[in-house]
Amino acid sequence: MQKQKAAPGGMRIFSVIWFGQLISTIGSGLTGFAMGVWIYEKTGSTTLFAMNILAYTLPTLLVSPFAGALVDRWDRRWAMIISDTGAGLSTLVIWLLYSSGNLDIWHIYVATAFIAAFSTFQWPAYSAATTLLVPKKNLGRASGMVQIGEAVSQLISPVVAGALFVSAGLNSIILIDFITFGFAVFTLLFVQVPKPEVTEEGKEGKGSLIQEAAFGWKYITARRGLLSLLLYFAAINFASGFFGPLLVPMMLDLAEPDTMGLVFSIVGLGMLFGTLIMSAWGGPKRRILGILIPGALMGLSTIFMGFRPSIVLIGASGFIMMLFMPVLNGSSQALWQSKTAPDVQGRVFSVRRMIAQFTQPFSLVLAGPLVDQVFQPLMDEGGRLAPTVGRIIGVGPSRGTGLLLILMGIFVFVMSFAAYLYPRLRLVEEELPDHLADEIDDADQAEKFEERDSELEFKEVPVSTD
Repeated sequence: MQKQKAAPGGMRIFSVIWFGQLISTIGSGLTGFAMGVWIYEKTGSTTLFAMNILAYTLPTLLVSPFAGALVDRWDRRWAMIISDTGAGLSTLVIWLLYSSGNLDIWHIYVATAFIAAFSTFQWPAYSAATTLLVPKKNLGRASGMVQIGEAVSQLISPVVAGALFVSAGLNSIILIDFITFGFAVFTLLFVQVPKPEVTEEGKEGKGSLIQEAAFGWKYITARRGLLSLLLYFAAINFASGFFGPLLVPMMLDLAEPDTMGLVFSIVGLGMLFGTLIMSAWGGPKRRILGILIPGALMGLSTIFMGFRPSIVLIGASGFIMMLFMPVLNGSSQALWQSKTAPDVQGRVFSVRRMIAQFTQPFSLVLAGPLVDQVFQPLMDEGGRLAPTVGRIIGVGPSRGTGLLLILMGIFVFVMSFAAYLYPRLRLVEEELPDHLADEIDDADQAEKFEERDSELEFKEVPVSTD
């Protein structure tokens, strides 16, 4: 099996792309925070707030397989340009409607769906381009750098958006987001991303758009270790899907928007520290431990987040939870990039995201009704659980949300422990061959490596089909 090598000067090109996407991510974070506050303040409904998150999630799931197939057909750089341009124009439409006084909630849902559809091309193209540009040994660090954008957005966006929302209004925040999309496109115009070498997997996956989209599913299901890893992520994403629609309303019940923004920035600081650690460290050599151990610790943090109606406790628990998230995500990304043939990563990574996130719409739909009709009545004064559970976590506003968060935290912790007990998942790195070559500087060593690789090619562990 011939292994893909990183392009010369690829780390420099990756850094340029990364910086443009970093700026764009910060702008999107501003809009995401501000739009959530605007919807909740306008409606006071947890369910309507969750519907905007659902409007982003559903198109991502539906478009992903076809987006991945197109990304493998297209130049990865142009796929990213199309994605940023389409999402930026959708943001501009929201700005025009708000500025003219015609913005309604359903407009936001539609625009959010378009942004999600265009953004679906972004992630597989960005991930596949990174594989071609970054040496194998630095993939964990590169993943940490990518997550820095999310961390900085978590840190800066809530404080800045909260202040701008009060002082300058929603329209200024949306305009800033549009400008940051333009900056990301501008940086992409000045770089080149190499084409991947054609592999046997790539030849096998050729066909019509539907056949190529289905190939990602076939590739994953033939490798039980990777499939079980995705099912683990689907489980924890089901739990994390409750956070978005629950945390903002719970925080707004306890504090004003500017105070909530400060707490979310503290939480984002945890993610920033985690990404800096991951960028410098690269994660553990056994990637699976870098996934399951942080997953269990994030479950424990979620339990504490719901334990008391305390802004301080929520901020501290969120900080710890976000500290471990970059290690989990970075280890997973590096594992997938090394175990997936580069010329099919668009298709595989899109289906990967679809499988891992297909559970989130269920939690988004269930979050509001579960809190409003089940958990909050149980935890109100005089509720059925007030004399028992209420003695531990308190009763009254936000305690139904707190109880649901505790249950989700327990669920994530148990799933992390159970995942480690499954051999196909625990041994996925040993059972599946790498598709990326280690970087070797010395020519003689490289020749020896190639001779050894040709011998080992007949001894590789076969793909698990049981």
